[in-house]
Amino acid sequence: MKKNGKIFFASDFHLGLKAGKEPDERERLAVRWLNTIAPEAREIFLLGDIFDFWWEYRLVVPRGFTRFLGTISSITDSGTPVHFFTGNHDMWVKDYFSTECGMIVHTSPYTCTIDGRKFHIAHGEGLGSKNIGYRILLWIFRNKTLQFLYSMLHPRIGISIGLNWSQHSRLAKGISMDFMGEDREDLLRYSREVMKKENMDYFVFGHRHMPMTFNNGDNGRIVILGDWFSLGSYAEWDGSELCLKSFS
Repeated sequence: MKKNGKIFFASDFHLGLKAGKEPDERERLAVRWLNTIAPEAREIFLLGDIFDFWWEYRLVVPRGFTRFLGTISSITDSGTPVHFFTGNHDMWVKDYFSTECGMIVHTSPYTCTIDGRKFHIAHGEGLGSKNIGYRILLWIFRNKTLQFLYSMLHPRIGISIGLNWSQHSRLAKGISMDFMGEDREDLLRYSREVMKKENMDYFVFGHRHMPMTFNNGDNGRIVILGDWFSLGSYAEWDGSELCLKSFS
């Protein structure tokens, strides 16, 4: 890993989804971004929903994404760590990304110290949510027994069902999302609860599909990454400041 250099954060590429930019165009955009930042990247954090649907069988993975995964593999082969956080669309990850692509896979929020600053990093799904129905849905998705039963389906059936469900889910909600107010935003509520237990300098989340920054009390700052349907938004840490930017 480079001792100097910048750290980059991005989320919600939703590769494979037929919405906004065409899927191939969105993948090529993500690859251009990776190739652009790679020479100066110390670490890269991908904060979930990178794929619109990913279901990994023991010997079968979804078709496509060769440009993106090949670029990631080249970056990790060069010694630059790439962190992959599972999101609510690509949580069904086993060992393919780690063994074949060299990524560090996170299935829960991750706290680390970067240049003397404390970061709390997560995709964000379900965090701070009081929606009982949504929490039950996440429990179903994460249940190991139900995952095992689903894996008994032939890949042609299982992946087709997942792709159709995922696309319907995203389009039904809409590509863009509205800000609900500081008191109603789950991730802001979650961050404040974390700060009651442990001081953080930065919280970085995906999931909400809108780039936003908030001050969390006197010290902590909350950065929510946007998506890549039209914004191409990401965050860049230069050693002293975390800034939201866009790529096109």
